[in-house]
Amino acid sequence: MKFEVRKVCHAWATAGLIVAGLSGSMQAIAQNVSAAAGAAATTNPYGIEALWGSSDVVAKTVLILLLIMSAGSWYILAVKVFEQAKMSKQARAAHAFWSAKTVAEGTQALDADSAYRFLADAAHNAVQKHDGLMGHIPVNDWLAMGIQRAVDRINSNAQGGLAFLATVGSISPFVGLFGTVWGIYHALTAIGISGQASIDKVAGPVGEALIMTAIGLAVAVPAVLSYNWLVRRNKAVMDDVRAFGSDLHAVVLGTIKA
Repeated sequence: MKFEVRKVCHAWATAGLIVAGLSGSMQAIAQNVSAAAGAAATTNPYGIEALWGSSDVVAKTVLILLLIMSAGSWYILAVKVFEQAKMSKQARAAHAFWSAKTVAEGTQALDADSAYRFLADAAHNAVQKHDGLMGHIPVNDWLAMGIQRAVDRINSNAQGGLAFLATVGSISPFVGLFGTVWGIYHALTAIGISGQASIDKVAGPVGEALIMTAIGLAVAVPAVLSYNWLVRRNKAVMDDVRAFGSDLHAVVLGTIKA
């Protein structure tokens, strides 16, 4: 009986050792798999890092150009949104101009850096300079010319930077496509030299080259959308400026004739 009890205990102990060994082996396998996955994630041979590391001067120049165009587009978008919001605020503040008793008093009530203050000063200067040879021009036409010049100057400043967005939206896909063509050319040349045309040798270099096209599109799409949105907002802002200029022309002309 004692012998059988010892035998059973020995069997249970052996089974426990086997289970412990299997558990340790499974943990070791899991750790190895996790380490291999982490190494594969950090050393991806087909990512952006691999593209930068294996590219030549031309490909790196294309990537830098795309980066500059993207950064410039986002900067212009932020600056123009701020400027347009500022002009909209100035348009609301310009309503106080019409409640003044005189044009000079209303002009002083406007902010010094306001576009509407610039218009009011332009009208005042047009009246003051209506002498000499300019005096032969009817005051109505001369005043309208002075206000229109001021409106054109404000419109020119409001459109600053939009040409850059339009340019980026137009050429960045072609810049990315040039990088793709150049990358594929070098990839196929390297494959031809090595003499290995298997799918694993072709997919990596060609895929890295196609990333250039994706980057070009990623730069172009925000630039085009920003351009169209800012142009529409500029139109609304300039409509307020032109309306103020037309009303200012009538008020100043009426003051002169009075």
